[in-house]
Amino acid sequence: MNTSRMALAAFCAFVAYFVLGGVALTVLRIRTEFMKYPAVCRPQDGIKKVMPAGMAAMLYQGGSGTAEGARFGALIGVFSVRAFVIHNYVNLNIGLKLTIQQSVAYFVEWLVVGVVIGLIYRPAR
Repeated sequence: MNTSRMALAAFCAFVAYFVLGGVALTVLRIRTEFMKYPAVCRPQDGIKKVMPAGMAAMLYQGGSGTAEGARFGALIGVFSVRAFVIHNYVNLNIGLKLTIQQSVAYFVEWLVVGVVIGLIYRPAR
C-alpha cells in the first residue's frame, strides 16, 4: 500500500469536500433553507462536535485513476441522495426545494471528491 499517496489523497479529498460544501451552502443558499428547520438541523456548534466522525467516514482505499475515482464518487453520491436526502424528505418536515438542493450538492460534492481521490491515490504495484 502506498501510504503517503493514500494520506495525500485523503487530505485533498477532505479539502475538495469542504470547499464544494462551502460553495453549495453559499451559491445555492442551502444554509438559508437549513435555517428554516432549527428543530431538525444541528446548529453549527453541534456540527463541529461530530465533525471528526464525518471526516473519518470519507476515507477510502480502492482503485486508481480519474474514472475509478469518478465511479466511486458517483456511487457514494447516489447512495447519499437515496439513503439520506430522500429519506429525510420523507421523514422530516422539510421542503422540496431543500431536498433538491441537497441532492445536487451532495452528488456533485461526492463525484468531485472521488475524482480527487482517483487522481492522487495510486495503489502500490
